[in-house]
Amino acid sequence: AGTPTRIDTRARRMELRVPAGEVAARRDAQDRLGWKPAQPRPRKVSLALKAYALLATSADKGAVRNRELLEG
Repeated sequence: AGTPTRIDTRARRMELRVPAGEVAARRDAQDRLGWKPAQPRPRKVSLALKAYALLATSADKGAVRNRELLEG
């Protein structure tokens, strides 16, 4: 199961194959929940991942480490 989709890699396009009304209903349901998760997810974040998170650039810039942040 899942949401039917069509992916056209050449056109760089992804299409949801559901009626617009269903998309709107899904959006309304999600908006009612808010942006926070329903329950916290217990997980251990490694020191390496924490360090990467502090130094990483945003996804649109490649999510690479910015060493200039160390030189402050």
